[in-house]
Amino acid sequence: MDELRYRVARAESEYESVKKDARAAYAIWLFSGIFGGHRFYLGDTTGGIIRLAVSVFTCGAGSLIGLIEGIIYLTKTDADFQRTYVEEKKGWF
Repeated sequence: MDELRYRVARAESEYESVKKDARAAYAIWLFSGIFGGHRFYLGDTTGGIIRLAVSVFTCGAGSLIGLIEGIIYLTKTDADFQRTYVEEKKGWF
């Protein structure tokens, strides 16, 4: 029984360590969304690099993707945000 409690406590601890805050992601998007900074925060390095490259090569026109994502972030509850972007690691919209 103690082993089971230990495993549950460890799993909860690991979950808390990877949990991302929707407000923090939104704040990062607000200041560096054009460069994909919010994607780096969410652990999507590939998506962040793609957004950075698109923004640089299109002289910022590619930042429309980031604008749409920011609006979507605002409409999500914390639980939906956690499930969609942290657990399922949804990359685009």
